[in-house]
Amino acid sequence: MIAAVLGLALLTVGFLIGVWGVFYGVLAAFGAGSPEYVATGIAALTLLAIGLFEYKQLDSIERVADARRVDSADAPTLYETATRVAAQLDVPVPTIAISDRRAPEALAVGFRPGNVHLVLSRGTLDALQGTEELEAVVAHELAHVKNRDAMVMTAVSLPVVLAEGLRSRVAAVDDPGWAAIVIVPLAAVSTVVGTVGRAITARLSRVRERAADRTAATVTGSPAALASALKRLDEDIADTPTRDLRDASGVSSLSILPLEPAELEKVMLGPEGETEPSYWWLRTRLHRLERWLFRTHPPTEERIETLSAAEYEQETSA
Repeated sequence: MIAAVLGLALLTVGFLIGVWGVFYGVLAAFGAGSPEYVATGIAALTLLAIGLFEYKQLDSIERVADARRVDSADAPTLYETATRVAAQLDVPVPTIAISDRRAPEALAVGFRPGNVHLVLSRGTLDALQGTEELEAVVAHELAHVKNRDAMVMTAVSLPVVLAEGLRSRVAAVDDPGWAAIVIVPLAAVSTVVGTVGRAITARLSRVRERAADRTAATVTGSPAALASALKRLDEDIADTPTRDLRDASGVSSLSILPLEPAELEKVMLGPEGETEPSYWWLRTRLHRLERWLFRTHPPTEERIETLSAAEYEQETSA
């Protein structure tokens, strides 16, 4: 985790220097006076504007997850479980919302512990069996709140947000003309920073997921319950139609398990459906490489094995 944070800090510095260098180079080439100061001002204003635009576009999580808020009368078991786990973790009771989606979503969001929303899908509630599994899932999500993961991940993802925002905006320019001398190097810098930054933040996210698993296992006293819940949800994801998973992909990185399809959907071509898509072998390999680089969760099998080992140690030491 320390290495990831240091890497992102260095990446942020490199990104700022890169953007500044592009403006400085152009200004110096045109003989502008005091190019270093002008470049500093332009770069600062550009990145500040992009940062504001990106964060203003963030919708509330209930809208993204298509969820509605519920109270103790609507979901008494869930509300009682969340209240009990919140007390054990010493965090405020979250606002609870339920979505009607089939994909098994479970996430807790909120920059501050006092403004947390616990969102569960109907698919998750239907897949889990017994209050122990529900408690384990809720404990995992509220462990993120206890560990202030939303604040950590928001802070460390700043270079990625800025780089991706800059890249998308320069890419949207159809006919840059003379401005290409600025747009092309900015696109190159933002693409490199965005790609490397996503890989580093994904690694940090995997660390935070493992930490939330450990916290949930400790607070519930049952690593086996979380392992069982993860297994059921993983099986439910495998049975969920690809279209439904794509609909839920906007909250995938926040959910207890990743919701992207594990493999690319292969649609055969031709009149009889006998033709394989072009370069399918290459596309599948690139997809696997992308998942390896940018996976936000540890492999579910590894998480289940770790929890099972913790359960065994707990039983043998009792």
